[in-house]
Amino acid sequence: MPGSGSPSSSAPVNELRRDLKARHLSMIAIGGSIGTGLFVASGATIAQAGPGGALLAYGVIGLMVYFLMTSLGELAAFMPVSGSFATYGARYVDEGFGFALGWNYWYNWAITIAVDLVASQLVMAYWFPDVPGYWWSALFLLLMVALNAISVRGFGEAEYWFAAIKVTTVLVFIALGVAMIFGILKGGPTDGVWGAMANWQIADAPFAGGFAALIGVAMIVGFSFQGTELIGIAAAESEDPAKNIPRAVRQVFWRILLFYVLAIAVIGSLVSYTDPHLLRNEVGDISVSPFTLVFQKAGLLSAAVIMNAVVLTSVLSAGNSGMYASTRMLYTLACQGMAPRVFGRLSRHGVPVMALLATTVMAGLCFFSFLFSPQTVYLWLLNLSGMTGFIAWLGIAISHYRFRKGFVAQGHDVSQLPYVSPWFPFGPIFAFVLCLVITLGQNYEAFLKDRIDWGGVVATYIGLPVFLLIWWAYRWTRGSRTVAYADMRFDGQVESPK
Repeated sequence: MPGSGSPSSSAPVNELRRDLKARHLSMIAIGGSIGTGLFVASGATIAQAGPGGALLAYGVIGLMVYFLMTSLGELAAFMPVSGSFATYGARYVDEGFGFALGWNYWYNWAITIAVDLVASQLVMAYWFPDVPGYWWSALFLLLMVALNAISVRGFGEAEYWFAAIKVTTVLVFIALGVAMIFGILKGGPTDGVWGAMANWQIADAPFAGGFAALIGVAMIVGFSFQGTELIGIAAAESEDPAKNIPRAVRQVFWRILLFYVLAIAVIGSLVSYTDPHLLRNEVGDISVSPFTLVFQKAGLLSAAVIMNAVVLTSVLSAGNSGMYASTRMLYTLACQGMAPRVFGRLSRHGVPVMALLATTVMAGLCFFSFLFSPQTVYLWLLNLSGMTGFIAWLGIAISHYRFRKGFVAQGHDVSQLPYVSPWFPFGPIFAFVLCLVITLGQNYEAFLKDRIDWGGVVATYIGLPVFLLIWWAYRWTRGSRTVAYADMRFDGQVESPK
């Protein structure tokens, strides 16, 4: 099985190493969902939908992500492979579906690395406005390649500390915010809790903009949560996936509640949704981050400098994770004959070096900032990645639903599984439907105008027809078909049914 590896770092050179420990997986699970989406874009969600609308959106989308992670947890604990949901899609839906999912995910993260590298230029311009941005991209790209080339433990350690910084920042933010709301710390409303509640009662608050604004905000929130699925990719190199994957999944719900829902509640209580700062949503302007605004209210005059450093950490963390995820996905595609074999080569440290080089080349798109402004390249690359992350989520929900149906249909008992998703079938169905609504509604405003904005439509939705084209092209050329429940393979994973 590609990427199954051996129990320890003494694995043969032709296998991945199981060197990721429980603490690495735990931080990867939460670190993947804390980034610029929370630190910067959360302000725009409150400005558009009001504090109540933003809180509802984060709560509902957070619930969807939790269901997706329970689905992925059941699959990954049962079959810990580096290809993760691409392998699951091929085995439990259709080989062509898995092929398309794999290439879609590799492309998604490879482009995301380029996005993050351009974002690093915008962040570093805060301190060094006269230094050409592409020098920072080159420096950080070399750092990411080095961390991933050394060993999987190098990636795991870097991601652990990147995530620790983000987690600490959010915890400090929530603690200060609660202290300000209750009047323990100066900087909050003059009349304490009642003053904080006043921010939820201004004009159309708490649900400003109505249902349309809520849908629009849901799309931004969905992007904020992307990256939580990284635990599925990391499962193949986990020390004890049957034990550590379920543990990481069980913690996702409470971490979403703590790091997102409480943070949004604090922001909504301390910063009016009509504050003009919240309407701006620029990675390069950390002064408009709601975290910066609240820290400044608490008397931390260097809040902008602190948050700029934290956002830089988030950007580097996302790029580091993207380098890891895309490299492992390309490696697994090669092992399964769905990509050139050269990408299946491993170094003596168990790192897919050729896949790493190919991903690095794609990440080099960030150097277009040499010809165009970083802001232009950032938006261009962001549009290129589009809905690819949502397609991966849809693939997880479909694969898990069919996996469980086939598993039971062949006479197996769910008690044989290392981890059982507690909400089946509601969980994957709910996640699929809501994810599909968000995917199709990403730019619904383009269809409501007097003249359809075809440029915006193409930029937003191009990922979906490309995915379907790749899938059906594979079916046509290879003759793949939807896998019947009776034909699904669960070999070597559980005991034979008695």
